[in-house]
Amino acid sequence: MMWKSRVGEYIEGKINEGELIHLSLIDPAKVQDLRSLPEMVRRLADAGTDAFLVGGSIGVSESDVDSVVTVIRESNKPVILFPGNVNGLSRMADAVLFMSLLNSDDIYYIIGAQIVGAPIVKKYGLEPLPTAYIVVGYGGTAGFIGKVRALPIEKPEIGAAYALAAEYLGMKYIYLEAGSGSPQPITPQYIKYVSSTISKSHLIIGGGIRKPEDIVKIANAGAHIVVTGNIIEDDLSRAEELIRTAKRFK
Repeated sequence: MMWKSRVGEYIEGKINEGELIHLSLIDPAKVQDLRSLPEMVRRLADAGTDAFLVGGSIGVSESDVDSVVTVIRESNKPVILFPGNVNGLSRMADAVLFMSLLNSDDIYYIIGAQIVGAPIVKKYGLEPLPTAYIVVGYGGTAGFIGKVRALPIEKPEIGAAYALAAEYLGMKYIYLEAGSGSPQPITPQYIKYVSSTISKSHLIIGGGIRKPEDIVKIANAGAHIVVTGNIIEDDLSRAEELIRTAKRFK
């Protein structure tokens, strides 16, 4: 199935039907053997993941992204780029989270990289999905590389203010990121506070999600989209379980 220019419509349709969207994140820098990737992708797709995110914060080249995206496209699921920088763009993908790292102290990650990347996105024919990327608490590699002033987890009103500003700026997606390898996901209380503040943007939650009960709490708190990544590398069977849990929400 061809997904060019249809990914946003696809996501919107599922959310309007009351579904919790699940995205499987594949970091090209962590794919040790491309020969094992097709089986991994097949299992994630069969479990019900709605789309694949491809990207990482460090050690990613465009050729790596091209190779991984080419394999994932065989799943007939949308492939959405999750770029840590302009080297994370690929003409082979369907769409891109066109992100601004709002709580970075470096203007490059707020608007500089976007200026450099925008002409490439247009040249490649990628569908841009306007996204506010906000790092909360732990932060992980994304927080360190992005020179982030991570938002305190005990102050959800700060996250809500960032999210509301992003919505007023017209961003359709607000991605709250606990960070790759975070010891815990963003708390339900934090998510609920933010989700009750915004009204038009779709809330994405990622980082530290390892257990089915994490998915349940995140969904019940008002998230529209959930992302799992590290668990795919650590325990594929558990990753499948998380996907099936997410897809039970209607």
